[in-house]
Amino acid sequence: MTLAITLGDVTGIGPEVTAKALGLVWPDDSTNYVVFGDRSHWLEAVDRYAPELSEAAREVWRPGMNPRGRLAWAEVGPSVPPGLAKGDSIAGGAALAWVRAASQACTEGILDGLITAPLSKESVVRAGHEGFTGQTEFIAAIAGTERFAMMLLGHDDRDRWLRVALVTTHLPLREVADAIEPSGIRQSIELAVEACDLLGLSRGRVGVCGLNPHAGEGGLLGTEDRDIIAPTVQKARLDGMDVQGPLAADTLFHQALHGAYDAVVAQYHDQGLGPLKLVAFDSGVNWTLGLPFVRTSPDHGTAYDIAGKGTANPSSMVSAIRLAGTVARRMQTRRAIR
Repeated sequence: MTLAITLGDVTGIGPEVTAKALGLVWPDDSTNYVVFGDRSHWLEAVDRYAPELSEAAREVWRPGMNPRGRLAWAEVGPSVPPGLAKGDSIAGGAALAWVRAASQACTEGILDGLITAPLSKESVVRAGHEGFTGQTEFIAAIAGTERFAMMLLGHDDRDRWLRVALVTTHLPLREVADAIEPSGIRQSIELAVEACDLLGLSRGRVGVCGLNPHAGEGGLLGTEDRDIIAPTVQKARLDGMDVQGPLAADTLFHQALHGAYDAVVAQYHDQGLGPLKLVAFDSGVNWTLGLPFVRTSPDHGTAYDIAGKGTANPSSMVSAIRLAGTVARRMQTRRAIR
């Protein structure tokens, strides 16, 4: 099995956390890895943060070839000059090009999955990609997938998990209520149930957050919960899914953390990510559900403020790499059975 890793914005912490994470994962893992990114930035990060990988990291991979070793650098996409300012549009454009190349390789079945280091939406847009809203949507478009959702997952120091799928993602808050509609809620519920199955969970019980405080108080605090979310959840239950809602978000996450639910469906970005990051700020993972291949990423941004200082925590990238490997193997097994 071979997984792709993109370096993200090289003026941020992407190269650092990638090198550190592979230094922790690669020696004890049989997976092959192909890194998509600027060669000089990649090798500089390896030599500085994971020198034990220096020889292996210099292997060159080209589309269509199998890595001769278990770690290689992809000779595709643009190079990035040294000394760029943090968030330079050149770095943003290059980061997106590497994601495109890696996603295409996965879509074509050349590689088995993808882990993406963080990039800056702002720098990508300034590079000329005005319609760019995020890596999740960009990768789904390349894969030709309209049925997808973002799931964030992580655990606390007592190994208690939160797994949160989002109905809406990168929208201004004032637009969220208008975007809540039955098909999107149903899709997120279905994908959350499928994710629990891919993770090997025996139950797959899903709790759905209400949009409004107290899940709308029967229509007193907004009608979306009563008129849109509740009927959708009821239909999913009738179709055999173990799902409940709408439930007040201020208690649902507590219940999920204590095991009452295996996954939560949140209606908007910060409703789901706030609790998740409180529980697993350093080790949370972003998993794109619904793709024909696995795609994960660390649940943090470019962290320009600490880039180059050597202090970035690789825990989230380690978790993203390990989750991608686990899910990719299960997806391969299921394809073989079919």
